[in-house]
Amino acid sequence: MQSAPADSTSPSRRRPRLDSSSSTSSLALAPKRPRVSDTPVMTSAKARGKLPETVDLTKRSAFQPYIGAKKLVIKNLRAPTSREPQVSEYYARTFKELEDALEAVFADRKPDVPLERLYRGVEDVCRKGDPGKVYKLLKDRVELHLQRVVLPRIRRDEGVSNIDTLRSVLAEWNSWNTQTVLIRSTFSFLDRTYLLRENLPSINDMTIVQFRRMAFPSQALLYESSPGSRVVDGLCDLVEFDRRDDGRTDPVLLKDSIRMLFILGVYVENFEPVFLRQSEAYFKEFGEAWSTSSLKDYILVCEKLLKMEDYRCIAFNFDSTTEKQLMDSAHSTLIGHYSDKLLNGGSLSKLLSDKEVESMKALYDLLRLSGIQKKMKAPWGDYIRTTGAGIIGDKERGDEMVLRLLELRRSLDLMIRDAFNKDEDFLWGMRESFGKFMNDRKVASCWNTGTSKIGEMTAKYIDMLLRGGLKTLPKELLSDVKDRATAEKEGHSSTADEDAELDRQLDQALELFRFIEGKDAFEAFYKKDLARRLLMGRSASQDAERNMLTKLRGECGSNFTHNLEQMFKDQELAKDEMESYKQWCQGSADRKSPLDLAVMILSAAAWPTYPDIRLNLPDEVASQIERFDKYYKNKHTGRVLTWKHSLAHCALKATFGKGTKELLVSAYQAVVLMMFNSAPSDGFLAYEQIATGTGLQGGDLDRTLQSLACGKARVLSKHPKGRDVKPTDTFTFNKAFTDPKYRVKINQIQLKETKEENNATHERIAQDRRFETQAAIVRIMKSRKSMGHAELVAEVINLTKKRGSVEPAAIKKEIESLIEKDYIEREGNAYVYLA
Repeated sequence: MQSAPADSTSPSRRRPRLDSSSSTSSLALAPKRPRVSDTPVMTSAKARGKLPETVDLTKRSAFQPYIGAKKLVIKNLRAPTSREPQVSEYYARTFKELEDALEAVFADRKPDVPLERLYRGVEDVCRKGDPGKVYKLLKDRVELHLQRVVLPRIRRDEGVSNIDTLRSVLAEWNSWNTQTVLIRSTFSFLDRTYLLRENLPSINDMTIVQFRRMAFPSQALLYESSPGSRVVDGLCDLVEFDRRDDGRTDPVLLKDSIRMLFILGVYVENFEPVFLRQSEAYFKEFGEAWSTSSLKDYILVCEKLLKMEDYRCIAFNFDSTTEKQLMDSAHSTLIGHYSDKLLNGGSLSKLLSDKEVESMKALYDLLRLSGIQKKMKAPWGDYIRTTGAGIIGDKERGDEMVLRLLELRRSLDLMIRDAFNKDEDFLWGMRESFGKFMNDRKVASCWNTGTSKIGEMTAKYIDMLLRGGLKTLPKELLSDVKDRATAEKEGHSSTADEDAELDRQLDQALELFRFIEGKDAFEAFYKKDLARRLLMGRSASQDAERNMLTKLRGECGSNFTHNLEQMFKDQELAKDEMESYKQWCQGSADRKSPLDLAVMILSAAAWPTYPDIRLNLPDEVASQIERFDKYYKNKHTGRVLTWKHSLAHCALKATFGKGTKELLVSAYQAVVLMMFNSAPSDGFLAYEQIATGTGLQGGDLDRTLQSLACGKARVLSKHPKGRDVKPTDTFTFNKAFTDPKYRVKINQIQLKETKEENNATHERIAQDRRFETQAAIVRIMKSRKSMGHAELVAEVINLTKKRGSVEPAAIKKEIESLIEKDYIEREGNAYVYLA
């Protein structure tokens, strides 16, 4: 604002002036007041700042504030003259100055009259003049300037592009805003009084409306040829350039133009519909262009496009409703129209099998934005069932069955965690699919043992884990950083700890165990493997063994783990028994034996059955065994000990050419080595001689000799050399044997479980299952007295499914067997229980 001179000619500010020309007026003035200096006051130079030392009070002061004239009387001695012409002249001059000031502002010039004088003029007119006339003047001048100056200036170049028109309109708008600020300041008194009182639009609103009418006329015919139509087209062109990475894009122009449309109030009516129509066409073109690409590529480009659209709406200040409509259009076009492609089972299976977590996450997010992510459950379940059935039906890789199933489960868990945002629906879908294919009789029909094969292989996998620990597992199954963070957050032990990680791996194996219906097969093989681990001392961790037993008890109850728990009790009782035996030996009169005998007493009912093989033991060992047998029978009357030498192991001291070694061998290996202490002078022992001296025959002898003469630690030499042992071979003691360790363990060559042994185990399982089925039938009939066939079969299946799946045909066979044994009888279409 410019400052006006102090001598303003405003009538309301003009003060009366007294001069010689106004002598006709009579004035009565008050007497002159004496000055303070007229009062005699004497002060001392020394006492400056203190009270005067002497004051002469005899002389009266001339200062008398309460004496004199109290009124000022002005008398007009001539008739008043009219000042109307002067006032009219003032108002006319004010209007002229305002018109000239508006012309100067529109021309981007400084008004000739000071701004303060213009403001006072507006105020005077509004107070005593005609404020409506001032408002009409302002409105007419604004409209005239916009229509006759600004609009022709915008339309000066008809052949320019839409973006050039947009740039020109934005420039005029910015200039108009600058001019409007000065106009509002000058006419602010009008804005605050008359316009507010009469409920008229403010000057700011009026200038915006006038600019909008000029650039964006409301009539449809006029709008088509107006600058506003080209402005909208220019904005859409800029968005299109930005979408296609065109170098002609101008982010600053786009952002400022959007702000202009908001202020003008034409964003929703004029810009938004056109922009959304153009965007929908772009999305359709984009979808058609990428529809033939792979699912992975389509997901990635759609994800990138949606992120860019969302970012553009935020960066250029699009309205939130526009953003929602835009994203809905994109989802509908790119996802809804191509949902068949996105949910294609074959394409999804490829992404899942390739473990494309990022692509699956992008797909899940895309589908979730459209609210159709749950439709992915069907192809998700189909993939799991197909893949799992392929793993179970692969007979060539049957030994890797459980490991591959766990790898599949691990990849699916990671997919749920990292891609599906831990969606519970997909977790339950995975569990349901696992339960279906693991208990599908058609899938397991390739195995002679049916669905029991899965229980067998699960038990063997846990055996491998408890024997070898984590080193037997591939890295893909081990916990990652997120698993450890989750475990620590939930208060569990960090999976970085080996024991905690082993416990987690056992839990993963139990996840498969929960799906198995043939739990009796798992129990039989787990019991067999547990016995071998306990007897041979091959467990990686005793804590892990007991922890696993606790888990099984929690899953299946104490009846399931009764025999397994008895094995651990037998171990503890055997230790106590040996302590008692050693004390008995110390109090015995017999001389101390050079052998350190350790015996484990096993309960025949709890442990698996092992073959009885007669072995010719050395005299020292045989005498110690007889001694323990005598002690045990004296202590426990009525009990019989059956010695299982196939499970025994011992330590021997052997003298070689380069020193003495301690050999850790099985009982079979020890008996063979002891034969060479009494070998002929030439040191040769024939195969038949060893067989006769040890009592070993067939495969047991062949494997024992092969482990001693053909393995890594060759303490025997075979003649002729070769990997296989034949009855014509001869053997000598290898005096040249050497090893850097003093204690050398010679592993017994393990005999792989033969088909006969495996079939025998499954036959025992089937026989036990028959007895359980018969018991279930009797139990049901005893409580129900009479039942139909279909109802009885359903009840039996439901009662026995926890132990193992039973075919309806097998149940019918057991019913016939019970009818023959007079437990039940048939009456019409029902069975009746016979007490």
